[in-house]
Amino acid sequence: MGTARPAHDGAERQRGAVMSRAVLSIGSNLGDRLAHLRSVVDAFAPWLIRVSSVYSTAPWGGVPQQHYLNAVLLVDDPSADARDWLLRGQELEQAAERVREVRWGARTLDVDVVWCADRRSDGVRVCRSTDPTLTLPHPQAHNRAFVLTPWFEIEPEATLEVQGRPSPLRDLLDALDPAEREGVRLTELTLRRAEP
Repeated sequence: MGTARPAHDGAERQRGAVMSRAVLSIGSNLGDRLAHLRSVVDAFAPWLIRVSSVYSTAPWGGVPQQHYLNAVLLVDDPSADARDWLLRGQELEQAAERVREVRWGARTLDVDVVWCADRRSDGVRVCRSTDPTLTLPHPQAHNRAFVLTPWFEIEPEATLEVQGRPSPLRDLLDALDPAEREGVRLTELTLRRAEP
């Protein structure tokens, strides 16, 4: 069994030379969907770099259920690694009373770590993991318009490694079936709360 490998040593992290950056895909199709997504934005506020618009998305995976609300967050934290992002997301899923009964089934909240990298003074080093609880980059992200569309919105120059090769998000989106892309619709909802 593989594990998420740190791309740095502890001394570098303490000197501030490394900052963990992650792309998180969030979704909900049970209960107050927007409130569930906002709970993630609120919880990740100290590390939030960018948040996408909210998209309405047809369910993925063939299980009959209502449409999802989806978004993507770009987060940065000098003290976090890939597993920390996973654990933070799982805590929020538990707080939303997520139940894992059916694969690709309905859920109150889903927080997936799609991509993670260490940002260093000499560039970015992508985290790779074969651990079944945290496979990085996410092995299905390139097939999912509900991940790629909001991610492209907030980071249009980003790439995602697929089968060992980095591919621009635009190319990955273009390669999807048109029906997959059309199933992701921009809403007027927002995850940013208005300032008082």
